[in-house]
Amino acid sequence: MKISDTARLLLAIFVMAGLSGCVALLIHAGKRAYLASRKPAAAQPAARAPAAAEQALQDAIRHGAPGLTAIVMRDGRVLFREDLGGIDPAAQFPVASASKWMTAALVMTVVDEGKLSLDAPISRYLPAFTGAVGRTTLRQLLAQTSGEGSLLDRVDLQQDPRITLAASADAVARRPLQDAPGTVFRYGGPGFQVAGAAVEAVTDERWSALFDQRIAGPLGMTHTYWEHLPTRGVAPSDTLDPLLQGGVVTTAQDYARFLTMLAQDGSADGKRILSTGAVDAMETAQTLGLPMAYKPPGAGHGGPQYALGNWCERWSADRRCTLVSSPGAFGTYPWIDRQSGLYGIFFTRARLPRIVDDLVRARTAILEAYGGRDRHA
Repeated sequence: MKISDTARLLLAIFVMAGLSGCVALLIHAGKRAYLASRKPAAAQPAARAPAAAEQALQDAIRHGAPGLTAIVMRDGRVLFREDLGGIDPAAQFPVASASKWMTAALVMTVVDEGKLSLDAPISRYLPAFTGAVGRTTLRQLLAQTSGEGSLLDRVDLQQDPRITLAASADAVARRPLQDAPGTVFRYGGPGFQVAGAAVEAVTDERWSALFDQRIAGPLGMTHTYWEHLPTRGVAPSDTLDPLLQGGVVTTAQDYARFLTMLAQDGSADGKRILSTGAVDAMETAQTLGLPMAYKPPGAGHGGPQYALGNWCERWSADRRCTLVSSPGAFGTYPWIDRQSGLYGIFFTRARLPRIVDDLVRARTAILEAYGGRDRHA
């Protein structure tokens, strides 16, 4: 059978179209393979919490935590993260006394500059402090041994968020001391407001702005801010008197960034925030041999000492803390174990006394499972 010229032409067109389609398919497949090869390799899955730790964290949820994030790290890397219960992984909570660690860190940036001294009388920076109260020091203020009372007095909590830190400190200066400076530990007094006022006096900067410049900004803590507690409806931007012992609002991730800086002796991501000496000072027990006149429920688990803005849960003969923490009344519990290099945070919003035993059990299980390294070895 003869094929007409027209048929031959149509056949050629069909053949060419088919070949073109095949070529197009081959090109498309090759492109997909190339793009796939350019994608970053999938991240290796992090380790999971040991079974005993996960059980303890589930117990915390049963005991009142509506949800809980646990982050455990070493050398700036996440060992594992668990978001348990109903917590949003990006949850932003007030952390109560877990704020104290951040307050001490900002104060120490100014000490590093030489504008403040831990052991000079506070009257050097705040002239309203005279007599015995004027002889208190920054070290005593941050160690809660300044004699200005305890959380039971609610002095700073009752202040107006719109007054300045200077006015806050002036009100403290007018109160009689409960103890001679440096002789008794009482948790939660207004001394952190005094320390903050001294910082503002020598830097001529507002507390919140200075924190953003020196700590939050360099560390990428983009979801952290200060407020008064209670807020009394005053926006953070209008709060001139943030509660320095308990006014931080943050996320688990942001707080982990802060812990990484401390765990790495004051630096993170190539940025030096604190000197090694400042971190060492913050982690030296200050209350050995002193009466512990007041500790709030849930805090100070296991009979620890206090350092500067954090609890010293274990310490060596030279008073260097080997396990430090700063738990808050709302349940958040950050910690650093210096012997193993492990550090982490249990982040939630629940009453600390109801869950603290569970959180400590979880940490113990984590240290037993992953803590087999001494950073000083």
